[in-house]
This record gives sequence, structure tokens and C-alpha cells, in this order.
Amino acid sequence: MKLTSLSIIAALLAQTATSAPVQRAECTTKSQRKAWHTLTTDEKHAYIEAEQCLMSLPPKFGLLGPSSRFDEFVTLHVMVAPEYHFTGSFLPYHRLMVQNHFLALRDECNYKGAQPYWNETLDAGNFKASVVLDPETGFGGDGGGEKGCVQDGPFKDYVSGVGPYANSSAHCITRKIDECQSSKAAKVHVDKCMEKQTFNDFWPCIEENPHDGLHQGMGGLMRYFGSPGDPLFYLHHTYMDKVWWQWQSAAPSSRLFDISGQNALYTLPPSFSETDICGVPPSPDDMPPLVSAEVGRIMAEGDAALETTLGHILHLPGLWDNQTTVGDVMDIQGGFLCYEYDD
Repeated sequence: MKLTSLSIIAALLAQTATSAPVQRAECTTKSQRKAWHTLTTDEKHAYIEAEQCLMSLPPKFGLLGPSSRFDEFVTLHVMVAPEYHFTGSFLPYHRLMVQNHFLALRDECNYKGAQPYWNETLDAGNFKASVVLDPETGFGGDGGGEKGCVQDGPFKDYVSGVGPYANSSAHCITRKIDECQSSKAAKVHVDKCMEKQTFNDFWPCIEENPHDGLHQGMGGLMRYFGSPGDPLFYLHHTYMDKVWWQWQSAAPSSRLFDISGQNALYTLPPSFSETDICGVPPSPDDMPPLVSAEVGRIMAEGDAALETTLGHILHLPGLWDNQTTVGDVMDIQGGFLCYEYDD
């Protein structure tokens, strides 16, 4: 991963200069989030068409590299990786990113349907057979050929100019499904995390197996921090958000605003340094670089020290300004966010 603290800070400054004011309102009409396998064929096609629309729109926020609105999300995800992976703001950041992407589909591409998620427990260990990867009503299947490009489905011809790291080189959407890795998305691993009593124990558990199972299981582009370049990213992180919300809802008095964890990637959590359940040792290519406490304090605006707090500012270009905090996104029905899951 070729990232530098200067490139990260530059991205954040660019975002600060181009975002619009925060819009806050009471949560009265909740938008819906539904499992992909429960959608009708027409609903699936509508979502895919909206994603293709986003791929056709020009960028808005002046970030270096992207040539489309779709690619803008990829660029920021790559550039701020040390702040939002292996840190306490991992789940809040991705909650905001998924919502911001959904609003772009709705407001810029006239999408009127639900934000879908992939219930990965249904397909763990057998991703290749998933309805999500259907070439006619889904996202296309595995990659192939010399470069591993997706061979069928609606996104097989899409070419991105950003990622998979911090580079800008034209590439297709690649996949290389590994069913041992996909087994990490199984219900047994999710249930293990749901048993955790504090956020400090819950978030690394989720980030390690259930989260990593999809990324490593799909392989290809999804293995890297340019993973938003595969539209499956948003179904995956919507599902991760659903699991987090279920954990929060199980004990809202103690969990709804429970947050902790390092606020930048100062050290790699111990469990991520170990060989995984498929016998694969950690790869330096899969990790962002560690940062110093000095750089971390600059990145982690809103925190008093090196720990993630509710005041931690989430840096993301889109419809909301640079003052969106972890506290703003903790409650999905708190007004700043306003949506619900189908079960």
C-alpha cells in the first residue's frame, strides 16, 4: 500500500473546501434497507441501473484521480485508509460512506428503491452460487483471464482509473473467489461477535472475520483499499452496518453510543497479525501504513487524545460537511440518519 501522510492530509483539506452544509432533521420517514435476495427482478435492475448511472456522472469534489462520481468514493476510501481501518471509527466511517453513496444514487440518479445488503451468512463457503452474483439479476460472477476481470454481468466492461491502491491506472473490476475465505462470513463467526459486551471487543471481531470474509472471499479488487471499485462493496458494508445495528439494539442503553479504539492506525490489533483460519499469514499489501502519533492527531480531528470519541470528525466528501462526527452516526434513526432494516 503506497500511501503517505501528506496525501491523506491533502485529501482531507480538499474535502473540507468542497462539502455542503450538514442537513439535520427529525427521523420521520425512514428509508428502507432490504436483503438482495428478497428484492424483485425489477427492484434489482433499478439498483444496478442507478449504480451504472453513478459510473457515468462526472466527479464533483475536485479529488485527484477519479473521472466519475462512482470513482470519487473509491479515491477517498483509499486515501484515508489509516484512519478508518483497524481503528475505532471503522464501523462509523463505513456507515456514513454507505449512506452518502445511497444519497448519491437517490439524488443524482433518481433511484427510488431500498438500499440492499448481501446476507452473506446464506452464501458463506459457496459465494459462486449466490444469487447476488447472478449475471442477469445480480452483479456478475467470478473473474477470469490473465487480469482476473469479471467475465459477465452488468459491470464486466467498467473501467476505473483509480485504485486499487493510491495509484491512478485504468483497470477492470477483478475478482478471484476463494471459498475458504468466504467461509469466514458464516453465521458462527457473526454470532461470536454478537456475544461481545462492549464496542471495544465487538468492532475488531466484526472487522476480522465477518468483514474480511467477503473482501478476501471475493478476492481481486475487493482485497484492497480500492474495494469500493466493485459495487458489491456497498451491499457488503450495508450488511456490516446491519450487524452493528443489531448489536447496538440488543442493549441500547449501554451500546447505542458506545465507542472506543485507537483513532488512527498506530499499531495493528494483535488478532490481525496472526495467520487466519484458512492458514494465510497477513500480507503487507493488505494493510495501510502505520502512522505516528503526531500525524494521527492531525488526522483524528475532534479527539482529545489517541482514542476514538463521539466527537471524532469523519472525513468524507459528499452531501455533508467536514463536521460530521462519530456521534452523529451512532443512531441510524437519530435524525442525521433515518433508515431501518427489514428484519
